[in-house]
Amino acid sequence: MFDAIANNDDRGQVGIGTLIIFIAMVLVAAVAAGVLINTAGLLESQASDTGADSQAQVSNQITVVSAVGNVTGSDTVDYLNFTVMKSAGSDTIDLEDATVEFTSDDASETLTFSASSYSGNGDSFIIADSGSPETALAAGTSTAVLENSSDRVVIGVNLNNIDVLNEGEEATVRLVDQSGATTIYGVNVPDTLTGKNYAAV
Repeated sequence: MFDAIANNDDRGQVGIGTLIIFIAMVLVAAVAAGVLINTAGLLESQASDTGADSQAQVSNQITVVSAVGNVTGSDTVDYLNFTVMKSAGSDTIDLEDATVEFTSDDASETLTFSASSYSGNGDSFIIADSGSPETALAAGTSTAVLENSSDRVVIGVNLNNIDVLNEGEEATVRLVDQSGATTIYGVNVPDTLTGKNYAAV
């Protein structure tokens, strides 16, 4: 009526098979746990870096204190000079790593730092310590770095190879620092430039 009970040799073989399966399950679980721990650590690191970058983009800002344009004899603006500072709470800003994006109705250009000359070729800007930046500072000078809120430097943009601005015209300038923080400044040329050498814009 009942099957004969397996002998002791059969019982031992079943126990070894069960033990092998158990060990395999433990190994798979250990590998899976290791993968999860490594993934969690990687995600935490990426989240920390992303948070730091996002914070820098929000807190690091270049503030335009004043802006003037050089008026030519034909009543157009061919140079833009921006006196800038770093905003309160910003980290150190290195303007040599910044970009200046100039956009008008007729032109759009992204400018990078140049220490060669103020004439430029239309794709660069220069930095001077004050006044009208007609002579570029040498590359690597500390003047290009805004460390304190009291620091002031002038960013010079030559429009002759981009788009000179006529009376009443407008343009947009975006100052983007090394962290990606963006400051937008609207340039508005006065309706009348006759008799002026410089005009606030």
